[in-house]
Amino acid sequence: MGIPVLILGDSGSGKSASMMKLNPEEGFLINPENKRLPFKSSGWTPRNFDKKTGNVFFTDLASDIVLIIQHARRAGKRFVVVDDFQYVMANQFMRRRSEKSFEKFTEIGGGAWDAIRAAQSADDSLIVYFLAHTEETPGGRVKMKTIGKMLDEKITVEGMFTIALRTGVADGRYYFTTQSDGTDPVKSPIGLFDSFQIDNDLSAVDAAIRDYYELNDGVTE
Repeated sequence: MGIPVLILGDSGSGKSASMMKLNPEEGFLINPENKRLPFKSSGWTPRNFDKKTGNVFFTDLASDIVLIIQHARRAGKRFVVVDDFQYVMANQFMRRRSEKSFEKFTEIGGGAWDAIRAAQSADDSLIVYFLAHTEETPGGRVKMKTIGKMLDEKITVEGMFTIALRTGVADGRYYFTTQSDGTDPVKSPIGLFDSFQIDNDLSAVDAAIRDYYELNDGVTE
């Protein structure tokens, strides 16, 4: 089975910047918002479903994301990053905002579920990173930002992940937290990381996960 990893954080807290040390040749980036990366990199280049070159897909359709995840290992990729995942739901909601039926919430939530399930069902060596914004509940807990109460009643998105990290900034230092502070859904397997805070570096996180699970990096042709 593949490994989905959730990266939570406020806007500007370092989610996208954490990708800076990833090797673009080893992965796909799915960019639902057509936004520029917050660092200089000539290695990330556009790609569509008809081309075999490039590694950045500009799509916010859950069905596309499922296909990209399924294709990643056949294309020789070790990871996929979805940045920002909540827009896969939010953009669909905005396109359908005039619909009065509550069924749209179920369908939109189902698309998010499909994408995460595709990551869970992927090749053993594929890690899929879902980067997403956070929001605070009326009770003061932090959770992944979705499209409202109706979706949250049907799906606890964080429950579909074994690894959920959260970005933070203090005194100019950007970091990930690896375990919950009691107010958020952050979690990681025992022994995966050696401290409550680690550097904001998705490449180092990727290496730690592969070492922990002793992943086989063989590529399916």
